[in-house]
Amino acid sequence: MAKQEKVLATDEAVELMDQLKEKHGPLMFHQSGGCCDGSSPMCYPRGEFRVGDSDILLGYVNDAPFYMSKDQYEYWKHTQLIIDVVEGRGGMFSLENPEGKRFLIRSRVF
Repeated sequence: MAKQEKVLATDEAVELMDQLKEKHGPLMFHQSGGCCDGSSPMCYPRGEFRVGDSDILLGYVNDAPFYMSKDQYEYWKHTQLIIDVVEGRGGMFSLENPEGKRFLIRSRVF
């Protein structure tokens, strides 16, 4: 039985990531809040957000590492996270904010 990826991205999210990579270089994501669909992961230039012992690496999406706090993971451990994009503003420090779009999480229960 094939192992399920813990985090994926839609084609639209990958397209936005590619645009952001051209402007900012390699990316990373961190999900620190929100316990359900529609939560916004934060996108940073890789290395700009300090991960620590309380964060876990769920996987890579379009070569970008995706981290989540261990406590937060307890809410999500039985789901597959799917990064998507919608119109609107995201987190103030997330790289996509000036683009008029925001990343958000959709989920699929394992």
